[in-house]
Amino acid sequence: MVKKGIVLMNLGSPDSTEVKDVRRYLDEFLMDKRVIDTPLLWRALLVKGIIVPFRAPGSAKAYKSIWTKEGSPLIVISKQQQQALQEQVEEPVAIAMRYGNPAPWDAFDELMQKAPGLEEVVLVPMYPHYAMSSYETAVEYAKKVHKNRKYPFKLSIVPPFYKDPRYIDALSESIRPYLTEDYDHIVFSYHGIPERHVEKTDPTGKHCLKNAECCNVGNPAHAFCYRHQILETTKLVAEKLNIPKEKYSHSFQSRLGRDEWLKPYTAVRLAEMPKEGIKKLLVVCPAFVADCLETLEEMAEEGKEIFLHAGGESFTLIPCMNEQPKWIGALKELVQDAK
Repeated sequence: MVKKGIVLMNLGSPDSTEVKDVRRYLDEFLMDKRVIDTPLLWRALLVKGIIVPFRAPGSAKAYKSIWTKEGSPLIVISKQQQQALQEQVEEPVAIAMRYGNPAPWDAFDELMQKAPGLEEVVLVPMYPHYAMSSYETAVEYAKKVHKNRKYPFKLSIVPPFYKDPRYIDALSESIRPYLTEDYDHIVFSYHGIPERHVEKTDPTGKHCLKNAECCNVGNPAHAFCYRHQILETTKLVAEKLNIPKEKYSHSFQSRLGRDEWLKPYTAVRLAEMPKEGIKKLLVVCPAFVADCLETLEEMAEEGKEIFLHAGGESFTLIPCMNEQPKWIGALKELVQDAK
């Protein structure tokens, strides 16, 4: 038997809600060339001179509004996912974050201590969809750590699972109970990315965003196209739950800067919907498998305020799958399939 270990890798969180810790976290996050993909000097001037100094106090306040006694919701839930998966597998399970703590080397070292003679580690980027600023940067960073520190084990990677039936089933079942409510519409709100990121990850260099139907025409670029993959997730879940086409839509949240990002923007749509007769709204965030700042604060607080202020009557955020048994079962099988 090959001695294996498992690492669940997510985005990360500040160590605390203190401005200095939030500043440190934002600096590491935004200096990533796959997040803000500009030349190093300009990126440093922009991030260290403008964005972080102005953004850190506000972000610290946002984190404080969702922080728990146990700490960051993302870290707490990641540990719960780790424990739930550990109860279903024999291999030791660790967690790692792309930014902040625990770092990938912490997870790798932990596994080597738990399993002397470790031969393989299965890395699970906890992102269903491929994007250079999420899935790609997590994978490349883990590979870099693995190579530079000369770990003796093989590193296997779980690919994006945006249309994997097990993910679709788990996501659908997390949504199903809320469809019994009296609702007018359900929004699938995904984390946004700049349009240029979609074009950069197009291996053909001539397909993505070239026309309105590019995501519906088969192409090798779809293996790396965030927009195609979120549309596929939305379609598959809607079909599984028998949601009529007129009762659901997708949008993109968390825009940063003035560049063109994928549209429509969630904040804009939330303000428009009440005027269109949509008064009772459900929102789900399928790009996240664990609740975090973007769901608990940006959507549950800011998004709700925008919608109700615009004339909406009820706003229900459907929680992420977190440690729900069906999702943990899907996770187990995704790990078993990794090569």
